[in-house]
Amino acid sequence: MTRTLFRMLLLFCALFLSRFAALAQDREEPGKPIGKVSVMGDLILLELDKDALGQQNLFDLGQRTLRFTPASGGYHVENLPLRWDADAGQELTGHEVVLKNFSFPFSGKSWGNFSVGVTGSIRFSSENEPSTGFGFGSGPGGDQGGVSIGRFDPLSAGAAALVNNVPAICVFFKPRMSGKRYVKELADRVVVTWDVTEPWGNIQDFTWTKTVNRFQAALFKDGAIEMSYQQLAAKDAIVGIYPLLPAAEEKPLATLTGSRNSSLPAHLDLQNVKLSVVDGLLLKITFETAGPILTEGEAGQSGMAYSVHFNVRPASAESDNASAADVVWTVRGFVPRNGANGRAMRFFAFGPGVSRRVKVAGNTISMEGILPLGRQSAKQVIVSAQSSAGDSDEAAAKISPRPVQLSGMRDPEVHFTALKPQDGPFSVAYEAFHYYALPNPRDLTCSVIKSLGDKFDFLAYYSDFRVDNQEAGTPSDGPLGAIGGAVTGIAATQSGLASYCTPGRFQWQFIQPVYAGSNQMQERPPEDAPVGTGHDITFYNQQLAEVSQDGKIPPYMYGISQIAHEMGHRWAAFVSAKVNGETIPLGPTHWARGLQASVAFPYRRPTEASIMGGGVWQDNFDGTFTQLDDDYYVPATGWSYLDLYLMGLIAPVEVPDFFILRNLVPAGKDSNGHPIFKAERTKVTIQDVIAAEGERLPAVNKSQRHFNTGMVMVVQHAAAPTRELIERTAGIRRQWIDYFAVTTGRRAAMTADPN
Repeated sequence: MTRTLFRMLLLFCALFLSRFAALAQDREEPGKPIGKVSVMGDLILLELDKDALGQQNLFDLGQRTLRFTPASGGYHVENLPLRWDADAGQELTGHEVVLKNFSFPFSGKSWGNFSVGVTGSIRFSSENEPSTGFGFGSGPGGDQGGVSIGRFDPLSAGAAALVNNVPAICVFFKPRMSGKRYVKELADRVVVTWDVTEPWGNIQDFTWTKTVNRFQAALFKDGAIEMSYQQLAAKDAIVGIYPLLPAAEEKPLATLTGSRNSSLPAHLDLQNVKLSVVDGLLLKITFETAGPILTEGEAGQSGMAYSVHFNVRPASAESDNASAADVVWTVRGFVPRNGANGRAMRFFAFGPGVSRRVKVAGNTISMEGILPLGRQSAKQVIVSAQSSAGDSDEAAAKISPRPVQLSGMRDPEVHFTALKPQDGPFSVAYEAFHYYALPNPRDLTCSVIKSLGDKFDFLAYYSDFRVDNQEAGTPSDGPLGAIGGAVTGIAATQSGLASYCTPGRFQWQFIQPVYAGSNQMQERPPEDAPVGTGHDITFYNQQLAEVSQDGKIPPYMYGISQIAHEMGHRWAAFVSAKVNGETIPLGPTHWARGLQASVAFPYRRPTEASIMGGGVWQDNFDGTFTQLDDDYYVPATGWSYLDLYLMGLIAPVEVPDFFILRNLVPAGKDSNGHPIFKAERTKVTIQDVIAAEGERLPAVNKSQRHFNTGMVMVVQHAAAPTRELIERTAGIRRQWIDYFAVTTGRRAAMTADPN
């Protein structure tokens, strides 16, 4: 496998797993109202119940230094006035630091080298240790140093998931930062200094300009560690030390036993679930089945899962409703599409505080992690478990709930400002600084539908507070409801209507609110905003202003890009095509970069690729192809012919033949700066798609043509929506209605009527 192919595979896996991780912990949890809903003109207001999303814990160590001093059994921690070395030393061009004067003792070893991540962490591991992107390394695109978490992982959960993965120090670990790192080695210490910025200017960012974040780590010859914070614009990050836990005997807590079910495949027939404590910190869960755990199989087996459910409540309140659990940890199998990676199934764990790593041995599969803050203080939890096949969310086997005493466990998360000198020693110590918790998306839906009725096809949420997400945007999800019956032939199946409190109409939504202060909720970039890359709206200011009636960039281009792209996932991009007997995925999730996906009814520019991905490709008839528009959804673009077919708005005969380019290799640029690639061209027809997926039903003459979106403003308990939240939500609402009419060629209409 070439390095390019390996990176493409890693990227696909990471995108799949990151999106799944955002939803996995609550994919089976039915929604419930979490606030009071009212109507404000054309908008909906959701006032959350008190503490519905918990509390923020924002960074409070500015102008301070944390000192970790080695002691028997771990480290003592001191919170001191700022100690700052103004001489930062030499700029680090890569991520690897090699020590010349001493070896640094950490995690039971002496290290002569370590990896410095630009996102504010230090990793200790051998240079040839592979990076998975889940716990260490940078993931897709190669190892860029330090540690990492999943793309959509909240910091509050990601901090716990880093425990016992790889020896690491999180000085101010905040994903997506960029900038410079400096290193200076002295006789008794090595000093690492970061001068970095939060991401800026893009649709997923919270600022139009660079921000200042300067922090420093000093690693001393005697094993002491100092973390110093001179100037921080960012308010959320993971701070702490993560040595590997010493090998310790597991202390069993409980064994939950199931009953034999010979009608089930042996690998799904749960016999026992064992709970144990490792080193007083980690909760280990081991599933034992009647037969060996599958380690390879056809793609249809992908998605098989083993879940354990935790409830904090009195034993007398035991219930068989495991789906209403406070915390769910799930191991799920994944087989790459189209036989990638040799058909081998890989397992990953998902859930708050659980490590991605999974161990399989015969008929057992295990995971371990840290229960979220507050759970470990409970004297007991109610635990249940289940298995499920890859083609169903329904439980194949269940182990009934029973109380388990959580004895001998301590919480490694601390509040550094509250520590006293005599506290500790700590074998692991960290603090997650974060915004409000991510909501269960089904709770948002049920809050609206239970109050206003099942009258919405789509729901978009906007808030005047931030949630624990590193991106300003939001993924999307939904039960794929529909007026007139389920839609087939789009490679996505309707399910979970009851979990969204819908009798059958509601289709798709944002899974979390978009912050009113983010770039994408502002009408236009500030006049002095720096010009960014071709993926930033500022790059297109002049081009878009020229076609606008008022000579300005059209309003809310970022906001429309987000809502159009996410609601487009209701229909796209999941289908494959069967060409000469070969099934070729055209996605998944987003159209492949090499898919010819030119827009039928452009939104603002004459040449546009689909809002769902793909590109506009010019065949140069010499084995090369020029990319006239790329697969990124900025600025907002329209729908391709394939999109419109999947939406039920054009007939198969109206979809012109297209093609997909595979094995893309860069081959320079044309005189206008457009990228040129060498590639292998495969012709695709709509009949090839129908051969793979079946015909789209309802067909074009019976499909839904009128849609309604609920535009929901979300505020905290007892708070009124800000003027910015009202104006910006209303502005996106107006543009969304216009966008849908233009880009569907007025074959469909969008309303946003809460009544």
